[in-house]
Amino acid sequence: MAKIQRALLSVSDKTGLVTLAQALVASGVDLISTGGTAKTLREAGLTVTDLSAFTGFPEMLDGRVKTLHPLVHGGLLYIRGNETHEAAVAAHGIRPIDLVVVNLYPFEQTVARPDATLHDAIENIDIGGPSMLRSAAKNHDSVTVVIDPSDYAEVARQIESNGGTTLELRRQLAAKVFARTASYDAAIASHLQKIFTPEASASLPQSLSLRAPLAQPLRYGENPHQQAALYGDFHKHFEQLHGKELSYNNILDLTAAAALINEFQGEIPTLAILKHTNPCGAAQADALRSAWQKAYATDRQAPFGGIIAVNTPLDGDTAQEIAGIFSEVIVAPDFSPAALDVLRQKKNLRLIRMLKTPAPSNLWDLRGVGSDSYLLQQRDTRRTGAADLKVVTQRQPTESELRAMLFGWRIVKHVKSNAIVYVAEDRTLGIGAGQMSRVDASRIAVWKAGEAGLSLKGSVVCSDAFFPFADGLVAAAEAGASAAIQPGGSVRDTEVIEAANLRNLAMAFTGTRHFRH
Repeated sequence: MAKIQRALLSVSDKTGLVTLAQALVASGVDLISTGGTAKTLREAGLTVTDLSAFTGFPEMLDGRVKTLHPLVHGGLLYIRGNETHEAAVAAHGIRPIDLVVVNLYPFEQTVARPDATLHDAIENIDIGGPSMLRSAAKNHDSVTVVIDPSDYAEVARQIESNGGTTLELRRQLAAKVFARTASYDAAIASHLQKIFTPEASASLPQSLSLRAPLAQPLRYGENPHQQAALYGDFHKHFEQLHGKELSYNNILDLTAAAALINEFQGEIPTLAILKHTNPCGAAQADALRSAWQKAYATDRQAPFGGIIAVNTPLDGDTAQEIAGIFSEVIVAPDFSPAALDVLRQKKNLRLIRMLKTPAPSNLWDLRGVGSDSYLLQQRDTRRTGAADLKVVTQRQPTESELRAMLFGWRIVKHVKSNAIVYVAEDRTLGIGAGQMSRVDASRIAVWKAGEAGLSLKGSVVCSDAFFPFADGLVAAAEAGASAAIQPGGSVRDTEVIEAANLRNLAMAFTGTRHFRH
């Protein structure tokens, strides 16, 4: 392998910079640098050549032009051993640059600030950095390029051991560069599109670009034979306080739980229990402990190994009750010291603090469907209030029934389709999820209520989509429901309304369907 003799270092993130540079100098590598990077290296006692001295051309235009020079890109791009290239660089006095260490202006971090202006965004668009990175990555047969501080140690180790780097490592680093510059450009395009063409940013993109750094590898996916990893900024929203490492299924479940509990942000204590992303119990009360008791009473079997989410800090008394069953994850905005004392005694229980409101800043859902194909849709964030309801029956709902409708409608939205949920005004009574027939979903919900010893007399039945026939509503009435809430929109709505009127049910249409596959 060829010895690395000259390195160009220009970084925004100074993490690990000095340690790497010290290793390079110890191996006889000459350092070239710019601006703040050169200043940091000199303060560490290292000898550095300013890039302007190397090129004979000063930095100008407030630093916008400093690395865009033939002596830089010629030194990176020429093919070592190619007679024509060797003659050209000799004729123009171009010296080889064997190692490039660059990371980019912090564009994404800048525009994420609430006070970021358009000027801030434009000034944090890096031009020279991506240009050097791409030149070096293209010529990775000869040039080592490093964009991620996590790679510094291996690069330093190889140079200290052999004077250079292996082709295998250079290829890996080059691929990493092109992935990063692609995501960087996508971030810039996305942000500027929102500013310059806001009407376009709310519509479907003409092409789909993903940018999400690896957050953590996972032991496996849904099953042990499937590889898996977590990408993106998950850890900015959720902090693990205790327990085993999160699994793929844990993350799916806890994010579903967080989305559901977000429906009740700022309200009285609310608790939801989920299993396989489906609610199996939810309730509200003046005290969180009472909410737990009512939610758990909905179904005392399914919560085993489930996920619990609350909308207020978890207190010690509630924690003591929850500790009576095995749970995989508890998600809360915070945990009292007493709650932590109780729950940390369970070594396998994951305790997750929500650092931010789980309402997504990215309003799109993405799913892979087959080879290199994706489905993109807006997230279902629509809320329904009393003013949105259209009462279609002769009898108006009572105040209690109306409160139950609005409570249950927020729950059924998070149940897999076909979904039927029976509720009182502050608790679930029976849940039927993921059935091929809406009548079957209702039967399961009624059966679950019976298993739990809960009466459905006077309950409200909630359906995520319209009743296609009157039979589903009739079955709900026979189970004891006195009111119903559903989207409406069936060609047989008139028949369903007549069936409700015959049984003195109050029924409201929302005009919004909440299918969840």
